[in-house]
Amino acid sequence: MTVEDVVRQFFEKVRSGRDPDAVHNLMAERVLAHQLTSENEVAVERSPANYADHVREMIGIYGSFSLTITEFLVQDDRVYVRWKQSGVHIGEVGGFGPTNKPVVEIASAVYRVENERIVEYWIQIDREGIRIQLERSKDSFGTST
Repeated sequence: MTVEDVVRQFFEKVRSGRDPDAVHNLMAERVLAHQLTSENEVAVERSPANYADHVREMIGIYGSFSLTITEFLVQDDRVYVRWKQSGVHIGEVGGFGPTNKPVVEIASAVYRVENERIVEYWIQIDREGIRIQLERSKDSFGTST
């Protein structure tokens, strides 16, 4: 399987929420995840099991969301992916209770693949954009709890 195939399958099966447990065939047992939040980079270790749980958590918050890849670039052992995820806010997130309003997430990541497994990634998510959408939904909904 090529580097491109690994990341495409990861998005089609796992990140999309269609088959979170397929992650066991696509991620190494130990993955270093570099996450950029408010200009602070934090690196955390992920396992296939906790990544599958993370996807299930997203489904609990945003329902059966749709995910569209808007850019996909491959160079050597790295793949850059930018995507748009659209769902409905049905679960609590960041202190915001369910509003049943649409929410769009724009994000991008670079994945490093080794031996047909994702071993490391760097991710940026427009969390401020999500917060603004939730705040607007809360205001139009009347409450967030």
